[in-house]
Order: sequence, then C-alpha cells, then structure tokens
Amino acid sequence: MSPRPRPASRDGATGIRQFLDRERQRDWIDGRIALDDAETRGDSIEQRFKYAARVEKLLRRPHAQEALAILRAYAETCLPMPRRTERDYWSVSCLPSTSDKPLVRVNASWMELFTLYADAEGLRARFIVHLSDFTTDGVVAQDRLDDTFLESCVENPEDVGWFFPRGADIFGVKVRGAASIRRFLASDRACRAIRRFNLTHMNRGRNAYQASHCYGVADYMLDD
Repeated sequence: MSPRPRPASRDGATGIRQFLDRERQRDWIDGRIALDDAETRGDSIEQRFKYAARVEKLLRRPHAQEALAILRAYAETCLPMPRRTERDYWSVSCLPSTSDKPLVRVNASWMELFTLYADAEGLRARFIVHLSDFTTDGVVAQDRLDDTFLESCVENPEDVGWFFPRGADIFGVKVRGAASIRRFLASDRACRAIRRFNLTHMNRGRNAYQASHCYGVADYMLDD
C-alpha cells in the first residue's frame, strides 16, 4: 500500500500542498517537470463492491472503451500524482445519479472537474476551468473570451461550446466527439488551464466525494 496523504501539516498547509510545494506545482502546470507517483494504490473492497454493478453496466454502453481511454489520458495529463492522490483528493464516479445522466465524472473538493457523456455521435465532454485562462489577456471578463483559441483546440469549430457557471473565475467548456476531446487535452494551453484549475481545488482540502469513488473505473485510469 502507498502512504496515504496526511490530514494536515504543521504549517497549516491544506490539500496536496502538504507534500507538493507551490514551486513544484507551478513547474508541473507548465510541463517543466514530471511528478513521481506512488507505485501502488490504496483500495477498499467494500467501496469497490458497492459500484461493481455500475461498472458492468458502463462497460456494456456503446463507446465505453473509448470513454475509459479518454479518462486514462485525462488522469495521466491533468491529475498530479493520480495514484497517490486517488480518492482523498480526487475521485471518479460511475453513472452518477444526476439529472444530466453522465457516464463518468471526476471531482475534487466540492467541485466537478471533468465529465463524459454519451452523445448521438459518440461522446461529449465538459471541462470546468478558470475563465482567466481562456480570455485574450488573462482577465476575468466574459467579453474577453478567446473563442478563436477555443475553436483551434478541436477538430471542427462546431465541436466546442462554452457556458459561464456562477463564480467569478469559473468557466465551462463543452467538447463534442472523441477526436476533439483528445485534441483539447493535447493543447498545451488548455492542458495548463485544466491542471491549474484542478490544483486549485485539490489544494482546498479533502475530496468531498470520496464515498462515490469508483475503484473499478479508476482501474482503467491508473493501472498499467
């Protein structure tokens, strides 16, 4: 078993600042360093069994393997030390019982990070990020949105849309089609933005959605 993150540090640091300082976080966001992850993962037989039927149901869905492959790419690219921080600082839910009927959803703290849905043409995704990372000059202003950049991050301009959730620096990006989702994840600027938002919430403390973490889906994200 890998060592579990400590509940709090003596200097008052919260979240993953307890074992990953700000400088290394910035370097990881910018792609200057790779982070050493735990070799093994924590597990819970009870938690695994709780969602086993949902995993089987997911695997019977069209495009399930494609969705799991995208989830794996997201974990490898956008989550810091995903094995070490699994469940405590991020979680993935399988077929969560919410009105929008997602296939899978990744959360941290109290925040949704990434969601995949079934779509008539395959898959669609929703990314929650900081608005300031997608404006032309880094300000938090909806009228400064860099829509030209967003359209360049997908296969076709019509594959991307957006919305403005409540919150001063919160922004939602909707991407349709597996090829465009992969291209969005491969964009250096978009990847930095996703990483920055994820760290913002992973640094706020323990994940509030630990009880809905699905180890069966996480296996596809994290195991070799």
